[in-house]
Amino acid sequence: MRTPHQIIADHYAASDRKDLQAMLAEVADDVQWTEMAGFPCAGTHVGRVQVVEKVFKVLGAEWEGYRFVLERLVDGGDTVVGIGDYHGRHRKTGKDMHARVTHVWQVRDGLVRRFEQFTDTLLVARAMS
Repeated sequence: MRTPHQIIADHYAASDRKDLQAMLAEVADDVQWTEMAGFPCAGTHVGRVQVVEKVFKVLGAEWEGYRFVLERLVDGGDTVVGIGDYHGRHRKTGKDMHARVTHVWQVRDGLVRRFEQFTDTLLVARAMS
């Protein structure tokens, strides 16, 4: 069985390729995906369909060149932490955004069960206004 670290590393590699199917391949059907309060798609979204509709599609529609650049991946067993940066240009305002971010992943039985994002939402809000 692949380790949680390998599963999350592969998720980020798929994200870099913009391969949504591979990004979701090891995400549980009932995943709890939490985006920080103050972020454009804030809240806890349950299930892969909600993650796609309320997170990935929203970010793709509102931001040009939106991406997460991984700096390092911390292996904590079933908990994996991704540390890096968000980048993008808000389509409506034309303003660029760069914000540090941490993702906390919980993997159990080979599937992502929980995701939680921590970022500087003020920097994101400034780009949106």
